Amino acid sequence: MHNHTEIDFGTPLRTSTQEVTLEIDGESVTVPAGTSLMRAAVDAGINVPKLCATDSLEPFGSCRLCLVEVEGRKGYPASCTTLVESGMKVRTQSPKLQELRKGVMELYISDHPLDCLTCAANGDCELQDMAGVTGLREVRYGMEGANHFHAKKDESNPYFTYDPAKCIVCNRCVRACEETQGTFALTISGRGFESRVSAGQDQPFMESDCVSCGACVSACPTATLTEKTVIMMGQPEHSKITTCAYCGVGCAFKAEMKGNEVVRMVPWKDGKANEGHSCVKGRFAWGYATHKDRITTPMIRKSITDPWQVVGWDEAIGYAASEFRRIQAKHGRDSIGGITSSRCTNEETYLVQKLVRAAFGNNNVDTCARVCHSPTGYGLGQTFGTSAGTQTFKSVEQADVIMVIGANPTDGHPVFASRMKKRLREGAKLIIIDPRTIDMVRSPHVQADYHLKLKPGTNVAVISALAHVVVTEGLLASAYIAERCDDKSFQQWRDFVAKPENSPEALEQVTGVPAAELRAAARLYATGGNAAIYYGLGVTEHSQGSTMVMGIANLAMATGNVGREGVGVNPLRGQNNVQGACDMGSFPHELPGYRHISDSTVRGEFEAAWGVSLQAEPGLRIPNMFDAALSGSFMGLYCEGEDIVQSDPNTQHVVAALSAMECIVVQDIFLNETAKYAHVFLPGASFLEKDGTFTNAERRISRVRKVMPPKAGLADWEVTVKLANALGYPMAYRHPREIMAEIASLTPTFHGVSYEKIDQHGSVQWPCNEDTAELGTETMHHDQFVRGKGRFIITQYVATEEKVTRKFPLLLTTGRILSQYNVGAQTRRTENVQWHSEDRLEIHPHDAEERGIKPDDWVGIQSRAGSTVLRALVTERMQPGVVYTTFHFPESGANVITTDNSDWATNCPEYKVTAVQVMPVAQPSEWQKSYATFNQNQLDLLQAASKKPVLADAIK
Repeated sequence: MHNHTEIDFGTPLRTSTQEVTLEIDGESVTVPAGTSLMRAAVDAGINVPKLCATDSLEPFGSCRLCLVEVEGRKGYPASCTTLVESGMKVRTQSPKLQELRKGVMELYISDHPLDCLTCAANGDCELQDMAGVTGLREVRYGMEGANHFHAKKDESNPYFTYDPAKCIVCNRCVRACEETQGTFALTISGRGFESRVSAGQDQPFMESDCVSCGACVSACPTATLTEKTVIMMGQPEHSKITTCAYCGVGCAFKAEMKGNEVVRMVPWKDGKANEGHSCVKGRFAWGYATHKDRITTPMIRKSITDPWQVVGWDEAIGYAASEFRRIQAKHGRDSIGGITSSRCTNEETYLVQKLVRAAFGNNNVDTCARVCHSPTGYGLGQTFGTSAGTQTFKSVEQADVIMVIGANPTDGHPVFASRMKKRLREGAKLIIIDPRTIDMVRSPHVQADYHLKLKPGTNVAVISALAHVVVTEGLLASAYIAERCDDKSFQQWRDFVAKPENSPEALEQVTGVPAAELRAAARLYATGGNAAIYYGLGVTEHSQGSTMVMGIANLAMATGNVGREGVGVNPLRGQNNVQGACDMGSFPHELPGYRHISDSTVRGEFEAAWGVSLQAEPGLRIPNMFDAALSGSFMGLYCEGEDIVQSDPNTQHVVAALSAMECIVVQDIFLNETAKYAHVFLPGASFLEKDGTFTNAERRISRVRKVMPPKAGLADWEVTVKLANALGYPMAYRHPREIMAEIASLTPTFHGVSYEKIDQHGSVQWPCNEDTAELGTETMHHDQFVRGKGRFIITQYVATEEKVTRKFPLLLTTGRILSQYNVGAQTRRTENVQWHSEDRLEIHPHDAEERGIKPDDWVGIQSRAGSTVLRALVTERMQPGVVYTTFHFPESGANVITTDNSDWATNCPEYKVTAVQVMPVAQPSEWQKSYATFNQNQLDLLQAASKKPVLADAIK
């Protein structure tokens, strides 16, 4: 098992081909050139006292506690800023050093309250530790002189307190904000004795640019910055390593506990995805797990107009199973299906698709990844031969040019954004392709070299124009293409993109991107060194989503930017286990590992292992399930950890389909929007309540560890096992590790994956099998593409059917915001609402003025599908003709207005392009009024849930 007592080496690790040998306290030590004396000493097991140094930040040399003696040198150099030299003889302890350090410590303590016993950091304070190490026993300066004891605390941030009286001005928080996070929100204000840390221009934290990532809190060596939970609950007494359940970055955290209560979540230094950094969601917004809205008992009802009835597990599961069997007897085997979750673990998702195929006897299984990244799977599968990101997040440190397309990393994938910003501050170049001016275009110490501000829906035209420049200006990586790509498809593609109609000039009218700017960006990408592409839902959620993914792959192959560190094609996954949900066979046409259900060899393996015969025909996708429900042939649904009513497009269509079904079983932790249409509610478990694994956007499989018992008594995998057994298909797993062992045995890319290996090493990356390294594959397509030769595919631009007209003159696009997550069911139940308490419509001042819209006005947004009302945010971030909103609050109804258009290859909905009209209004839309009534009614029915005694369960 990993050693969880983390050593702080004082300064960051240096890598070098040269080694240096020196002597520290009489011991010989060998370290890489460029290492500090402090780190070399810690390597040798000698801890030099320190306050301003920590190994996540560059050395600063301000506290003077780490002074050492070097033979033949005058004075006492600081070991954090002094580099090792060959043959050096260093002493870390002597009477003189002891005296100097004690003197330094005495000065610190003379302006520091001596309230250790009642201080929140008692037991976790580096100042306290150093007072002990230096042997400080008295403070000669008295405590009467000028001091900061009465400085006022800043309690504005909901998650941490800033107490300037405790500040020792070590600068660690300021440096963490700059180096680790890249927000530059903190400064030291005042000079000399008056120096204190401040947020922004001496503002309260909540009014500053601070994004509450917690880097400053982690870096602080005293109680100056302290989590409010620690102030309230005291120091934790044990910890467990787990994986964050928010976005697809997959940060590793230490859940620091008292008993089975979480005191705080601290980013884990050894987590490969985050290396000790975090964002406001993972670090602080875990309180939803113990929120009073959690439903912890199974419930059933005959009709959605009935009050809920609280029942025992066996009765709820028995009822669900008998309803599913009744519906199949009446409407046929294919009349029921399941939806897997991108929030649940790999093991749980695998069981749900197994349940559908083996116990329901059909392939009607789908997942929300369909509505976000299915084009990634299809597009990268067609071109490279496998459907996942090609690099690790760390690989961005080797990139010279970074292209971000239709993604907003600072809001959607903040910890990765911090890595990216660090690389940009070191000099990498940045190209952004986005209709909006996102933060990455211009923020402290980051400036995009090119922002191609395209019109929504014209992605494919832009990528073709970029390729046109590469081909016609002789910028192709010819040797790479000749060696690694399929020649015939390359020639056809080259001839296609070289056509005059694909030139930046010809497409300027379509895309709105100035030709000169596009040409310059193409040259930079093709000639600027290692070039990496990162993209998000702004690529996939279009009617040409799959075409665009193939266009991106084409461009990367044409310039030789796949198959080594610092390059690649990387989809940024929106949810913690979107990648895993796809890997686990959550699609109607694919078994685990992306193998087609019609392949009789593959099917044979699963039939032998599962003891059933499987259907060879693909089942229904989610949109087909809805259509079949309305036509009366699909009547029962098992939906685990997915809120299709709020997150799928054209809400009214979704609601009509659910209302037509006879039995909907929802397994979740809250009564979400979908559960309001359910007949059986099975309480789910949060990520803190179960064991399993998540797979992040870099194909990294990490452990999720149970830190508290499930509030409802069962983890999600146990509920699915019970349901399978009730349906007459026996499952007998005792622990998720047995489920992973089954996945590994049946999935070639997972043959080498096991809990033992993950526990030993922290994480592994698929493909992980006999043909890969022990820990799997960091960089995909290293010597050749998975499919053999890379395949170029012609990407003809086809304008979306969603056109602006006089009636609908604006284009609406959607996205995320940092403090909220997806449908908001979790984050809306935390203090994160202090940053974002409602969805807003962002609109350009010119469009607002034309319509008489002022900031904060209520505006009606109408599309061909429906209408809703939001408050306006008038901002220059938008371009004229384009409006934008987020979709985190159910009452905003963002998806009431999105249409039924979808990607030609995968049915992924076109969320990003909806023609709308926007006008000032005085009251909510009709949909919002009926939603408010329905919602209140459902909450009343939940309130009225009758508890009838269930003796059988009580006895068990």
